Amino acid sequence: MSKIPVTLAGAELLKAELHKLKTAERPNVIVAIAEARAQGDISENAEYEAARERQGFIEGRIIELEAKLSNCQVVDPALLDDDGRVVFGSTVELMDTSGTATETYQIVGEDEADIKLGKISYSSPIAKALIGKYAGDVSEVRTPGGVKEFEIVDVKYQ
Repeated sequence: MSKIPVTLAGAELLKAELHKLKTAERPNVIVAIAEARAQGDISENAEYEAARERQGFIEGRIIELEAKLSNCQVVDPALLDDDGRVVFGSTVELMDTSGTATETYQIVGEDEADIKLGKISYSSPIAKALIGKYAGDVSEVRTPGGVKEFEIVDVKYQ
């Protein structure tokens, strides 16, 4: 199985979520199951069923996070210097060639992508069109609204 790229910040978020699940969520759900059991017949106990379902979700997420962390390649954008070339982890300032609007995106792993925060997945159409290009290049991106052209104004590694 190939390594999955993730930024340093993304890896820290995954580790923090895993820690929270193991140290807070898991013990809390165990207590909730014990309390629901103490109420009597568990065959018709909705609280018990809900707690068991929550436990299943937590255990599944722990397994998923541990697998991701063991199979990820952490990239620190601050250590990159690709002479203005767009790579995983870089922050790219784009200008729509049809207008004057500029947008800034950081190319990140799939788990840390959040368009509201300006973070796009390396597997997104925009990122695929930008990776390998340099500041000053124009890139065409297929969007649901049609093909758009973006000029790469600046590339930062932070």
